[in-house]
Amino acid sequence: MIEVEAQITGNVWKIEKSVGDEVQEEDVLLIIESMKMEIPLEAPSAGRIAEIRVAEGDAIEEGDIVVVLE
Repeated sequence: MIEVEAQITGNVWKIEKSVGDEVQEEDVLLIIESMKMEIPLEAPSAGRIAEIRVAEGDAIEEGDIVVVLE
């Protein structure tokens, strides 16, 4: 299991993938809005999305686990 952490504090603007999706390294998982900028959160490696722990509009902190890959 690979836990993907938020790299910045902000809000979840858009979730690009769904549970069960296969992803490749650097695929965009979700977009975080912070300081009026949209920052993509990319997959650190290839895998399948086992869990998405946030919803669009959620406030997140740097270091929060937002996606789990297997």
